Amino acid sequence: MTSRITYLATGLLGLALSFNALAVEPVHGLAMHGDLKYPPGFTHFDYSNPNAPKGGKVNLSALGSFDSLNPFILKGRDANSLGLVFDTLTTSSDDEAFSQYGLLASSMEVPQDRSWVIFNLRPEARFHDGSPITTEDVAFSLEILKTKGHPFYRSYFGNVGEPEILGPHRIKLSFEGGENREMPLIIGQLPILSKAWWSTREFDKTTLEFPLGSGPYRVKTVDPGRSITYERVEDYWARDLPVNKGRYNFDQIRIDYYRDSTIALEAFKAGEFDFRQENVAKNWATAYDIATVKNGQIIKEAIAHEQGTGMQAFVINTRRDMFKDLRVREALGLLFDFEWTNKNLFYDAYTRSNSYFSNTELASSGLPQGEELAILERYRDQLPPELFTKPFTLPATRGDGNIRPNLRQALRLFKQAGWQLKNKRLVDQNNAPMAFEILLVQPTFERIVLPFKNNLEKLGIEVSVRTVDTSQYKNRLDQFDFDMAVGNFGQSLSPGNEQRDFWSSAVADEPGSRNLMGIRNPVVDELIELVISAPDRDSLVARTRALDRVLLWQHYLIPNWHITKHRIVYWNKFAHPEITPRYALGFYTWWVDADKAAKLKKP
Repeated sequence: MTSRITYLATGLLGLALSFNALAVEPVHGLAMHGDLKYPPGFTHFDYSNPNAPKGGKVNLSALGSFDSLNPFILKGRDANSLGLVFDTLTTSSDDEAFSQYGLLASSMEVPQDRSWVIFNLRPEARFHDGSPITTEDVAFSLEILKTKGHPFYRSYFGNVGEPEILGPHRIKLSFEGGENREMPLIIGQLPILSKAWWSTREFDKTTLEFPLGSGPYRVKTVDPGRSITYERVEDYWARDLPVNKGRYNFDQIRIDYYRDSTIALEAFKAGEFDFRQENVAKNWATAYDIATVKNGQIIKEAIAHEQGTGMQAFVINTRRDMFKDLRVREALGLLFDFEWTNKNLFYDAYTRSNSYFSNTELASSGLPQGEELAILERYRDQLPPELFTKPFTLPATRGDGNIRPNLRQALRLFKQAGWQLKNKRLVDQNNAPMAFEILLVQPTFERIVLPFKNNLEKLGIEVSVRTVDTSQYKNRLDQFDFDMAVGNFGQSLSPGNEQRDFWSSAVADEPGSRNLMGIRNPVVDELIELVISAPDRDSLVARTRALDRVLLWQHYLIPNWHITKHRIVYWNKFAHPEITPRYALGFYTWWVDADKAAKLKKP
């Protein structure tokens, strides 16, 4: 009798799930807000060429070194581009703000409140060893990443509850922690790992064993710390899906590692690798005045984009006692002379970043209004009064090197915070000097930091500049073992769960989190949750602007600069689609042109 009741209950549960599913229509894609650009049955993304030929070898570059082929944990330095090995449940388009289309999943089922999602897996999906991808692998991937993976995953997927496996190709994931319309799209980005393969290995250890994946490429060869080579999977199960048509065309991708960008630049000009994104304004202006550019062997091209440029900045570690006072941080910002730097070092190539969401509609400006003002009013007694009466502006100079007004203003702020200039040294009430280190990872940044150091020393601040290798830099940032460093916080057009890893109190002491500044601010915490729960695009914009404004007025960092073009140089062996995606470069829609490659003669 007991077994009959059990089977009856199980049957009723399955029937209830079936009725539940009938109430929600399967869809081929999900948009964060608004409609999808690509309808059911679309054949390829507009920015890809479905007839692009496969073939050819490409050499690329990376800086530093690596010691692991496990990209999912905090330990070690994982090799560049390992994401090419692993497929996800869905994949994004690069010409929409935030939309996801089925990859491993053929369709998704989502209720109106987005409190859960069902993924229907493609039965033909396979790992590289030929084994099928099932919902057991999905459930395993979620569990292992949340429990043993990089701390980022615990934050990013923290609202995902226990998976419900409804069949070998059907799985339901429910979301906890209040309204979060982004979660069905977020969980779609879950990389799917082989349960059978990883169950016999230690997931939380670094390894140089070639990983088993299901993506368009597999690891072919490795020279630890020096190079990694990927080969295109000829029988890649998803090769002909609409989301992949015209993409991943290179037969082989080799990535060589260089000690720093100066050495990499010379290696590129010598023909050691094929493609380079130039991030140094001086190089862009002067380094490519060479014969191979003039005769067309190397193409130098600037491609405009519409993607958010986020925030690059000198990060101030507020875990240090000397940086806890907002006035001290504001004073330090007054001593960075961007105008002189841009004119004399950057050939006036850059724009100062005055928002954490630069180059998007999400950036705050002017005075708060409308919904943004209404949100901020709730926290008026916890915010600087000036936030409501003055537009946030960054200190500016004439660009001639004379920053006396900024020095005077900075000294006033230091005095208000309890620091005094005595015997040409800035000291606190205990006569302890203000002294700190600026940590760098690239020698090319030294020429930018040294004039800043000079300005700091004019007010009696003792500053040392230290450049370390990529391994040490990563380790020190992961452990928050720095005073000031250069940080980069990329932002999408649809911010959400990742904001917790950037600014929330919960991860301020979590090794490996992106909260490098050590922010512990209850207003910021609440604004992050408001951004995540935004019901529509208008609310998302207003709430993000409120978060941006609060972060800016706390002076957690000293903003650097941005540019709205991809600056690229490449040996003339490539062809690419006529359409460039709005929000990415789209390099993996390029292909090797056999005729060009045959004619090309490298040094």
